Amino acid sequence: MPLNILAIETSCDETSVAVSSDGHIVSNIIASQKVHEQYGGVVPELASRAHMQNIVPVISKALDQSGLSLDSLNAIAFTQSPGLIGALLVGAGFAKSMALSLQLPLIAVHHMHAHVLANCIGEVTPSFPFLCLTVSGGHTQIVRCDSPLALTVLGETRDDAAGEAYDKSAKLLGLPYPGGPLIDQYASSGNPHRYTFPEPQIDGYDFSFSGVKTAIMYFLRENLQSDSGFVEKNLPDICASIQHRINTILVNKFRKAALATGIRELCMAGGVSANTGLRKLFREMGDSLHANIFIPPFEYCTDNAAMIAITAHYKYLAGEFADLSISPEARAKWD
Repeated sequence: MPLNILAIETSCDETSVAVSSDGHIVSNIIASQKVHEQYGGVVPELASRAHMQNIVPVISKALDQSGLSLDSLNAIAFTQSPGLIGALLVGAGFAKSMALSLQLPLIAVHHMHAHVLANCIGEVTPSFPFLCLTVSGGHTQIVRCDSPLALTVLGETRDDAAGEAYDKSAKLLGLPYPGGPLIDQYASSGNPHRYTFPEPQIDGYDFSFSGVKTAIMYFLRENLQSDSGFVEKNLPDICASIQHRINTILVNKFRKAALATGIRELCMAGGVSANTGLRKLFREMGDSLHANIFIPPFEYCTDNAAMIAITAHYKYLAGEFADLSISPEARAKWD
């Protein structure tokens, strides 16, 4: 009999449900929330309400697309941490209710663990051990993965995440939310070497982006004082230069970890891994190291339930189940 798992992801502003069968994703539905655009960022209370509205139809659509019935499920999985607590509560509450009513095991998944294992979805996957650069709006990490359930964080951001640096820079430029993809779009026609921003000198494998954000803020302030149209006239070059600095910080640090560990199975994950400039730079780094490079398809880079399902698949095989008393946590480490 196949192992069928229904997985729920509600950590931020995407309501997503996926169904896996023997480790293969047979459906992955994502409902995005447009309500936050007018506020320039995610409003936690509005996110929670939208999840409550979306979760039943998204589950129904995921089951319909999979061709499976509730009776054929073997377990229910959900994102337990980290994330917006109200959003997590919606997914956790629904998952626990389903598990209880269907008398199925419950599997709790850490969101960042799942991002790493998004690289294990599909036919072509990395061999163990592999290194993963995990970059999102809230997290930036270098993770060593010795098996699906044996992961070690080698380095992480000491302040802001790479995705936050992108979005805050976009806001300084007057771009609408979400601004990260817009910087990527404008950067495609710009000169990445026209403007120079500092690279933090942090020991080890940790990151820091707060100083870069401050440098960008002062750079724009100084140039706008002498020319109010500076941003409009030079937007592609500014975006390309910002993108180049953020991405080189990420890749240079990751290259250092790859050289030190000797691992040549190199992966990337998280929402920022959808950035085309970063993907290109990451592949160039891999070629220079004669490494095997793995980057999930775009649909598995941003928040999605498929990555929750693949992680839950391995946890099920290892017998790692959660008690119905488990509660979601806004912040929780997993290594």
